[in-house]
Amino acid sequence: MDIKEALDFVAPKVRDAALQSAAQLEQLGVRHALAGGLAVGAHGYVRATADVDFLVGEEAFEHHGVLVTFRPGVPIEVNGVRIDYLSPVALGPQLEEVLDAPPVSEGLAVVPIEALIYMKLRARRRQDLLDVVELINAGADVRRVRQYLEQHAADLVAVFDGLVEEAVEVN
Repeated sequence: MDIKEALDFVAPKVRDAALQSAAQLEQLGVRHALAGGLAVGAHGYVRATADVDFLVGEEAFEHHGVLVTFRPGVPIEVNGVRIDYLSPVALGPQLEEVLDAPPVSEGLAVVPIEALIYMKLRARRRQDLLDVVELINAGADVRRVRQYLEQHAADLVAVFDGLVEEAVEVN
């Protein structure tokens, strides 16, 4: 895993937004790891992205009864670049483990590939499914990803297997 190429590829304002947001989250004591397009790039499929996505711990949020807001200081935009946050509460409790010891590249915590593919499969948007195919083509360990899915999301195994077949057909 290496985020350098992805950071060099995206627009400088996206790179700067990722670095500044990560620094701010660190200062606030919010556990975090890059997700989305930048994480996809760190895992071998470099592509353009216009926003920055983070998986964050619950400490990024404040609960006011049924209303949930961001904790003061959590950036939602940096120089016109949107910063999006994903919560393990919504995506699956196993993602809490990711935040406890995420892999780091160039000083940035990044969601590991198995969890990233899980997140992409959960989202099921066209770009997310394409990202999975490209991550497979870039060398993702299909066996390890499949084991992760069998353990945490058996309902996604068939979708993943179909994308593996698609990746093989493309190559």
